[in-house]
Amino acid sequence: MSDTTTDAPDYRDTVFLPQTDFPMRAGLPQREPEWLDRWARLGIYDRLRRKEGRTPFILHDGPPYANGNLHIGHALNKVLKDFITRSQQMMGRDARYVPGWDCHGLPIEWKIEEQYRQKQKNKDEVDVVEFRQECRAFAQGWVDIQRDEFKRLGIIGKWDDPYLTMNYHAEAVIAAEFMKLLMNGALYQGSKPVMWSSVEKTALAEAEVEYHDHTSHTIWVRFGVQAPQSIWGTEKPVSVVIWTTTPWTIPQNRAVAFNPAIAYGMYQVDEAAETASAKPGELLLLADALAEGVMGSAKVTGFQRLRDVTAAEMDGVTLAHPFHGIEGGAGEWDFDVPLLPGDHVTEDAGTGFVHTAPSHGDDDYQLGLKFGLPMTYNVEPDGSYRADLPIFGGQAILTPEGAEGPANVSVIKQLAYAGALLAKGKIKHSYPHSWRSKAPLIFRNTQQWFAAIDRRLDDGMGEYGDTIRTRALTSIDKLVRWTPQTGRNRLYSMIENRPDWVLSRQRAWGVPLTCFVRKGARPDDADFLLRDQRVNDRIIEAFEKDGADVWYHADFKATMLDGVADPEAYDQVMDVLDVWFDSGSTHAFVIRDRADGSPDGIADLYLEGTDQHRGWFHSSLLQACATKGRAPYKGVLTHGFTLDEKGMKMSKSLGNTVSPADVIKEYGADILRLWVAQADYTADLRIGKEILKGTADSYRRLRNTLRFVLGNLDGFTDAERVPLKDMPELEQWVLHRLAQIDHHLRKSYDAYDFQGAFQTVFQFATVDLSAFYFDIRKDALYCDAPGSLQRRAARTVLDMLFHRLVTWLAPILPFTMEDVWLSRFPGEDDSVHLHDFPVTPADWLNEPLAQKWDGIRRARRVVTAALEIKRSDKTIGASLEAAPVVHVEDAQALAALKSVDFADICITSGLSLTGNPAPSEAFRLSDVPGVGVVFEPAEGEKCQRCWKILPDVGSHAHPGTCARCDAALG
Repeated sequence: MSDTTTDAPDYRDTVFLPQTDFPMRAGLPQREPEWLDRWARLGIYDRLRRKEGRTPFILHDGPPYANGNLHIGHALNKVLKDFITRSQQMMGRDARYVPGWDCHGLPIEWKIEEQYRQKQKNKDEVDVVEFRQECRAFAQGWVDIQRDEFKRLGIIGKWDDPYLTMNYHAEAVIAAEFMKLLMNGALYQGSKPVMWSSVEKTALAEAEVEYHDHTSHTIWVRFGVQAPQSIWGTEKPVSVVIWTTTPWTIPQNRAVAFNPAIAYGMYQVDEAAETASAKPGELLLLADALAEGVMGSAKVTGFQRLRDVTAAEMDGVTLAHPFHGIEGGAGEWDFDVPLLPGDHVTEDAGTGFVHTAPSHGDDDYQLGLKFGLPMTYNVEPDGSYRADLPIFGGQAILTPEGAEGPANVSVIKQLAYAGALLAKGKIKHSYPHSWRSKAPLIFRNTQQWFAAIDRRLDDGMGEYGDTIRTRALTSIDKLVRWTPQTGRNRLYSMIENRPDWVLSRQRAWGVPLTCFVRKGARPDDADFLLRDQRVNDRIIEAFEKDGADVWYHADFKATMLDGVADPEAYDQVMDVLDVWFDSGSTHAFVIRDRADGSPDGIADLYLEGTDQHRGWFHSSLLQACATKGRAPYKGVLTHGFTLDEKGMKMSKSLGNTVSPADVIKEYGADILRLWVAQADYTADLRIGKEILKGTADSYRRLRNTLRFVLGNLDGFTDAERVPLKDMPELEQWVLHRLAQIDHHLRKSYDAYDFQGAFQTVFQFATVDLSAFYFDIRKDALYCDAPGSLQRRAARTVLDMLFHRLVTWLAPILPFTMEDVWLSRFPGEDDSVHLHDFPVTPADWLNEPLAQKWDGIRRARRVVTAALEIKRSDKTIGASLEAAPVVHVEDAQALAALKSVDFADICITSGLSLTGNPAPSEAFRLSDVPGVGVVFEPAEGEKCQRCWKILPDVGSHAHPGTCARCDAALG
């Protein structure tokens, strides 16, 4: 082998090297805003809506709260939504997406109050309408900021006309939806314990509560048996022992509960530590399973079990309140405390007896309802005892800042003084906190408005049940597609076990509970609530015209009741609705009422994080079941939370947060979007510098593939096209793969499996194309004559690849695919996002051919691995210097290799195929049996144009060329 003479002509200008303006470096942070401006000029979203004959697909946006810059969780959520709307659109649907914002509620109100405090301004002295207008302006400011931040992520939607829960029409519809509960019988006012924030002075819904570790006082308290004591055959005093982590609730105790299914005993204290409250000889009733633990906590060093205590023996027993007869008690607690059976009592912790304060816990409340226990009103909205409560009056359970007040310690001291405290300690446990103020909550009995979820509704919408709960459970099982399926189980369990919905909040910024109550009437009176559709219609009309602020005008009640009822006979309710009712009603004023919605008010999909099983998914389901009889969605998709690279929850205090704006500034929005596509969103997602570097590397590999396609399509026209039947097998194999991927990709996009969709295309682009097909066909593309069948077929396939790769990836990488598209089709009025996925002909599928080429690729791996060894030991510099002998034992496999130009496929200048047994020195791969490769150098001289080493080089009209290149030069 030798090179041709050095004075051979320079053929570099005759080679068809790739030509493209598509840059190797993306420059996404700088260039993406240009595409955003271009899409805005083209009106992409509205132009897509004008495509006729398409089935609507409505992804209804769960409204983010308008009170701060976006975090990485927002970006994850909105990017997933964008993947769906873009992919559904490009698969032929009319994928509508109206972004929205939650604008009412405590977080905004709290911000305005903070501003007032800084200015030493008293909120109570400000007119409520003026205050609400400040809240409205604050929310609008953040809507505008967040809208720009969302658009920067490349999210396509109706940004010029989003929905806001504070828009007048929205407020009117929210009120109308509430008044449906008024009319169908679901609404009632009740006095029951709710989770209460003493810092924010309002009730909270479960969705507004988060659980954190909290250290609480824990006490064991004696309740002395009053009567009948003689049933246990002793004249000694006997005490029932309770355990609680809320000492402050003891003044509100009205019963003690036991479980008839638990084994109880009477225990006698024999010995105790000097510091113990327990006294030798005293008798205590305890659950057997918990007795030893109680005695240990009480520092009892010796005790004995005297006898069983049966449920029958405890039936009808009365106890004395621990503060019975206490000095300064003014008789407040001088009443009998019943011992009552309750299934909620367990042996998991405590004593087997549960202190019951019906005003401060749901189990306690339910037991109180069953046995007619009195409610107490000892705790004020600010978390302090009522001023006239003996001994404890005015003491704070929680301070205005949310810290522990003196009430717990004061109660414990009084219990000790009264001789009722058996033991005390502290416990660290999970405890409810406000998700806004982060302060601990209390259960507090208040007058609130509720939606009864088990009350039969009088609304004529009973197809899926007659109560809110049955409709919700039926919807979950029969009407909704869950992604992932675990979401169904979680929400079903929550709905199955939840209490009535607390609708009212004692705040100012929200939609008021638009109802009137008769003065002097009781909540259970038939005429307590004014139910008149004429009044309802007037309210709706007024809200449509001027918004919910009109509710607070002095003459509003009289105007609404004029000619219907005496205004002086009714009180106007001034509470506002739980903001979850606002967002739960969005199906009505967004999906049902907008021209780009659907008359049935049902969305194809709701998509939010897993926390929304107790939030928006939950409230939307309950609200819709109450007012339209079924779920407002056909599908629910949930994603996980975002964590740092170590799997830690992100926190400003830890300094491990990742800002979407920072990622975009460094990498561009497409890299952030690609991070979402490469992750399994159904679990928690990690993000950080190293992960983003890996994402950027994947992006570069994909970009290089697309750049190769673009460069080798330079000047391509329809005249070059080669029909499928005339294409070489390798090209037919590529088309087969395209048909396979088209099927898989559409299936993945329909299943919202974006990781699967992207990985399918990415692996095809980097493995099947870059590392195989492109590697082989570079020679034909660069060196074949323009009219050669092989080059034309390759360019035809590249064109088909282009249209599919660019559209398939457009939902995930909208900026980059627009760049690729415009690099080839630079029309002023065009965009890749105005096109659908191309239809892929079914006859491209060719399984027999695919099986054949699977064998060819396996054999090729043996050849390339053998040549790599020769390259490593410097025997050759490139594979074109080789002409190996390939031994193939299987006759069918040998025939398959002989039917193609296997030398071209292996990128060698020559290659011999034989069925003879491979010699011992032949190179083999263990996973490709029956194929051996013996290295041989290529014979001849190096073609100065294509660099193949062939015997005929130098024997043609053009010096230093092979026959193929000589013909190409003409």
